[in-house]
Amino acid sequence: MCGIVGIFGLENASRAAFTALQFLQHRGQQGCGIAAYSPEGGIQVRKGAGLVREVFSEAELAALRGSSCIGHVRYPTTEVGGTENIQPFRLNCHSGVFALAHNGNIVNAGILKARLESLGHLFHSTSDSELFAHLVGMGRGDMAGRILSAAKLLDGAFSTVILSDGALYACRDKYGFRPLSLGRLGDAYVVASETCALEALNAVFVRDVEPGELIRIDGEGLKSFRISARRGRCMCAMEFIYFARPDSDIDGSGVHAFRKETGRLLYEEHPAPADLVICIPESSFSAAIGFSEAGHIPLETGLVKNAYVARTFIEPTQALRDIGVRKKLSPVKSLLKGKRVAVIDDSIVRGTTSRQIVRMLREAGATQVHMRIASPPYAWPCFYGIDTGSPEQLIAAGHSLAQIRAYIGADSLEYLSVDALSRACGHPGLCTACFTGEYPTELYDAQSG
Repeated sequence: MCGIVGIFGLENASRAAFTALQFLQHRGQQGCGIAAYSPEGGIQVRKGAGLVREVFSEAELAALRGSSCIGHVRYPTTEVGGTENIQPFRLNCHSGVFALAHNGNIVNAGILKARLESLGHLFHSTSDSELFAHLVGMGRGDMAGRILSAAKLLDGAFSTVILSDGALYACRDKYGFRPLSLGRLGDAYVVASETCALEALNAVFVRDVEPGELIRIDGEGLKSFRISARRGRCMCAMEFIYFARPDSDIDGSGVHAFRKETGRLLYEEHPAPADLVICIPESSFSAAIGFSEAGHIPLETGLVKNAYVARTFIEPTQALRDIGVRKKLSPVKSLLKGKRVAVIDDSIVRGTTSRQIVRMLREAGATQVHMRIASPPYAWPCFYGIDTGSPEQLIAAGHSLAQIRAYIGADSLEYLSVDALSRACGHPGLCTACFTGEYPTELYDAQSG
């Protein structure tokens, strides 16, 4: 669930990428990097562990000269870390040098990696993004042909940007699991995981990169290629529910409007006997508005978020997630005391955060706590880019609704239905495998986690 950006034809492109990556920071906080191209220096890469503002000093950005670049913020999908997994990856192959940054998980990566290792390929990271780079590097012909050949071997989720010595490439898997948007900034082009990054640069949104499409941007403009026959949209539902910023648009749908509608539908399905509605900041705020308006129940700020604490869901270990909850949220005791509270959250994955929040609300004086979740029970592992690779990590995988309610300590607990979630999107084409167990792809070796 990383964030990527690519820029072509803009003076000091790396500084623009620095800004765009800050607006994509919510998609990954473990590391970041930028690769820039200039005719004099070729492709230069700077990357490191930490937040964008921590990794890139003025000196680092000044070293990344050129009018084209790609950037990446990293969210690890396993607890395996290390700077070797931070992107972009830079490869020097028989036909030249290129850099690659990737968002998503390739479900047949293990099979392909074993095949390449048998041919003598050496891998320096555990990331399947490096596999993609190797496949591109071993190809023949021009860069577009090599990317097409590599992409046709891959199954699963990949939104990818590739930088060569004369062009920027962007491609998206045939399912469209992960978002990728195209914009213009004067004569320059920008591609990014979310439209909020385009807005940050004052770039004008042009369109989404289509599922199964490769685009090449060079001095002659933009050209589109087909990786495969389009399979239709299969956007990850969790992009809408949690990961994307509310000011982004994904595949023609506004994230804020989607979340607000889930809140409205959630109230229709499961009203709550409450004096006030509060949300778990910040991804459930839009859903809380919809729930509040539908039920004519006042929406209040019952929990205050510490803006200087990172998102806890994307922390790489459970220990860090547990510590982060108390640091991140503080209850407003004067507001909660003696009140029946409807708490709106976007999802319950592991259950530990919800349990701590319910406890905090009771300690603050709430007489009743009614949890309402603006998504269905998250009961199946994701193999397409979210760090939930085994059922043991998911409380809904082995527990009933009553058991989950008892575990988190709420007076009541209800979830949005899958049907309502699909209706909130406004068009078909969501991947709901984490709620239904119906996966759009074969899982290959991914079933082993």
